[in-house]
Amino acid sequence: MNGSPVEAPEPPAATRDRDPEGRARNARPRDGLGRPLPYGAPGVARQPEGVERSPREALAEAQDLLDRGLPFHAHEVLEDAWKMSPEPERQLWRGLAQLAVGLTHAARGNAKGGAALLLRGAGAIAPYADTVPYDIDVPGLTDWARDLADRLDGPVAAAGNAPRLCGGGGARAAE
Repeated sequence: MNGSPVEAPEPPAATRDRDPEGRARNARPRDGLGRPLPYGAPGVARQPEGVERSPREALAEAQDLLDRGLPFHAHEVLEDAWKMSPEPERQLWRGLAQLAVGLTHAARGNAKGGAALLLRGAGAIAPYADTVPYDIDVPGLTDWARDLADRLDGPVAAAGNAPRLCGGGGARAAE
């Protein structure tokens, strides 16, 4: 279950971590913000990669993860949507993934990197403001990203600063 502690096994000496398909993949457990932990430490289960979801399913799952303070994991869901989306929507999904990564960096205390990714993500989704794809609150999200980028000077609470992806109200500063 996502958010539940998991333990990664100790790797055999002098070998690389590999996924079931044989690709190099770091098997170290991760914390809630995606930072690697020592082998054997309890961590947060990672989102499975390459999962096909409808756009609305991806948005709902990403929103749940953002609300739980897991923006790194939300980014993984949005990245899958980006990689599987049709060309006209790819920049939208890529920008949403960048917003989640920007919040991840902001929560880790990387103000400069967080601000850069938030602004890059806002710029990527801005062209979709007039189309309202999947009820994504593009204007609210771009305002949220710019506001958060402007006020970053140290770590922020991921859940307390998570945006609303859909339905208006991109910024949730009052909550």
